[in-house]
Amino acid sequence: MDNSKSSADDDVHLYFLKLALDEAKKCEPTPTAFCVGCVIVVKPSSGPSESNANQVLATGYSRELPGNTHAEANALAKAYACDASDNTSAETSSSPSSIETLLSLADVYTTMEPCSVRLSGLSPCADALIKAKIKRCFIGVGEPTDFVDCEGAQKLIDAGIPVIWVRGLEAECLAVARRGHSQV
Repeated sequence: MDNSKSSADDDVHLYFLKLALDEAKKCEPTPTAFCVGCVIVVKPSSGPSESNANQVLATGYSRELPGNTHAEANALAKAYACDASDNTSAETSSSPSSIETLLSLADVYTTMEPCSVRLSGLSPCADALIKAKIKRCFIGVGEPTDFVDCEGAQKLIDAGIPVIWVRGLEAECLAVARRGHSQV
């Protein structure tokens, strides 16, 4: 078995998770919520293209948009708001794809497991990712039980969305997520 592809894939996943960490670091810390970052990535379809590399479709971080918003919800909102016809990653050999098609081909990189319950009453991020029919979800660290018992990864799996736990940045993802929390 050739491990070079696996190693290259690992490097790509770490790269995009580090981009998500950069997003999380933009988040205003608060003692009652996590600082999470998210990156939505699309690989151009086969056909005439200058690059066959993955491209960032949208990014987001916790509380970036008004209304106690979460990273994944913000990235999805920004993806839906973009004009797919202007998005180079949306181009196929003959016509641009809809944002719904792009999201169905997209990988989501998030520093923390998408929430499965919201104390605020807003829709959980796991539900939003399922509704968007994303292709796969790459997660940096599971959500600790600081506020709620999270079952976001299991919700995604139950909906048929593969969940991949990216190893190597768990401590950093957790440290960034807990910025602003009192030390116990």
